[in-house]
Amino acid sequence: MRSRIEKLLPLMDDFGIPGIALNPGPTLTYLTGLHFHLMERPTVLLISAEGEMALVLPALEAGKLVANSLGIHTFTYDDNPETRPGAFMRAIEHLDLPGEDLGVESARMRFLELMYLGEALPGRAFIDASPCLADLRMVKDQAEVEKMRQAVRIAQTALIETLKAIRAGMTEKETANQLIIQLLQAGSGPELPFAPIVAFGENSANPHSVPTDRKLQQGDLVLVDWGASCEGYLSDITRTFTFGTVDPELLKVGEIVLQSNQAGRAAGQAGLAAGAVDRAARSVISQAGYGEAFIHRTGHGLGLEAHEEPYIFDGNTLELALGMTFTVEPGIYLAGKGGVRIEDDVVVTESGLESLTDLPRALLPLEHLMGA
Repeated sequence: MRSRIEKLLPLMDDFGIPGIALNPGPTLTYLTGLHFHLMERPTVLLISAEGEMALVLPALEAGKLVANSLGIHTFTYDDNPETRPGAFMRAIEHLDLPGEDLGVESARMRFLELMYLGEALPGRAFIDASPCLADLRMVKDQAEVEKMRQAVRIAQTALIETLKAIRAGMTEKETANQLIIQLLQAGSGPELPFAPIVAFGENSANPHSVPTDRKLQQGDLVLVDWGASCEGYLSDITRTFTFGTVDPELLKVGEIVLQSNQAGRAAGQAGLAAGAVDRAARSVISQAGYGEAFIHRTGHGLGLEAHEEPYIFDGNTLELALGMTFTVEPGIYLAGKGGVRIEDDVVVTESGLESLTDLPRALLPLEHLMGA
């Protein structure tokens, strides 16, 4: 963990950030190995430009630092909210930050913590430290990639077991619930990347569909978007299946999306702009006449969060680097009919993009998998 702090400090200097405040979440855990939940009692990690750390937290959580060897100074408060401002002030003064602006993660820092930090830093500004922290976490080391690889194995095993039991008349909700059970039984951590998406028939035309009481019936497409966690690292996969005789246009769409997925995975390599992956995948769909039905970016970074840097969209000039991990997930969505998405998790290697996922990508008939 100390090496990660040492990696952060020159980035803070490059981005002109004299200090950082972090809520509980992936970045705090990445830097310290500590796990806290966001709750009504604020917890904030402060990091100075010299690499000193102070942690403001409720007294009942202090035991989590007994075995921590990073030299984090703790400043606790009790159940009386009036004791909180003093803890924040003592932490700020300990790190000699009263005269400095402070970097925060704009998508994570809550008003609750900002209120106390603002009281301890009157007249100072808050800086968005997200680009700095994205640079810190974007490139994964071998141990991180292996955890993601295991998260993929868990997810794939869980889906196969779920599909064995699927039957006509089952609802999307029932199928999603069975998938959650199978994910946990296969070894996923209890905090899944997101609630699984299971969409039948016309519901598959909604990229972020929520499972409903819609029942599986002949002629349906079945879209499943799911993932697992392994020691905090995540997988995120989508596969689409057929049930019975499906509209020929949807089968055609499945072939186009498969070719798009293949083109995207083949296009990525170190030194290439992230946007090139999107353009490669999108061109296949556009040339087939379905460009307007591909309504989202081709992918997103993946690691301790289900969505993180790098984001794979046309126009993103960020250069891919060895160890970056992200999804390739083109899709075509036809309102009222159905949609197909094929999503793989990849890592940038010397030879291009290595796919961590290896489940068949073509539109397989569910009948071939049920009871297998």
